Amino acid sequence: MDTNTITYPVTRTEAEWRARLTPEQYRVMRAHGTERPGSCALLHEKRAGTFTCAGCDQPLFSTEGKFESGTGWPSFGAPLEGAVGVSRDMSHGMVRTEVHCASCGSHLGHVFPDGPPPTHLRYCINGVAMDFHPA
Repeated sequence: MDTNTITYPVTRTEAEWRARLTPEQYRVMRAHGTERPGSCALLHEKRAGTFTCAGCDQPLFSTEGKFESGTGWPSFGAPLEGAVGVSRDMSHGMVRTEVHCASCGSHLGHVFPDGPPPTHLRYCINGVAMDFHPA
């Protein structure tokens, strides 16, 4: 599925995206980039609260499902209900499952089948794609 051909509830022009996001956020969220591992403060966020999409404020993940994966990116066992969508990513010579915001379509990261119980999934999310709101 190409996230650029779907109409999402939240839409913005390219100029609006560039005004809302930092250059790094734009590169990751709108151009499907990846931040450097270990480069985001949200990697170490441990307070109770909610991680939201930096592009549209959609609640994405709760700290209850966050875990330390050792990868250098914030990792979660599952998103909040209806918060994200997935699509097939065949870039970089591999097949992965891309994770995007269900509300605005912004690229968040990837999901892998190597997480802890109960889901056994690891939602590996770019920290710059999220904001944190303490409980």
